[in-house]
Amino acid sequence: MPRVKRGVTSHHRHKRLLALTKGHRGSKHLLVRRATESMLHSLSYSYAHRRERKGDMRRLWISRVNAASRAEGLTYGQFIHGLKKAGVEINRKMMADMAVREPESFSSLVTIARQQVQG
Repeated sequence: MPRVKRGVTSHHRHKRLLALTKGHRGSKHLLVRRATESMLHSLSYSYAHRRERKGDMRRLWISRVNAASRAEGLTYGQFIHGLKKAGVEINRKMMADMAVREPESFSSLVTIARQQVQG
């Protein structure tokens, strides 16, 4: 059986690994063992944080809607409650976008919600 030299294969694998860890601190982007650990951690963090980003965006939308509705004289909870009672089906992402780009149409939503809460 002929002898197999594996230097080329492992060199390519190590180069790919070190390219993935480019920008990591210290020896984590220089040494293969340290880079392997660093790469595994970073990939698991990126997977988890892709899911976490969804909640971050929802919190951002809620804070924007809250600020805009408070400027109109209604708290966020009252605003959402009034919209639900009025049967307005609009998600928080669209409301936040309306609050920033179309303040007059957002204020009409606030008046709808205010009528439901007061009346």
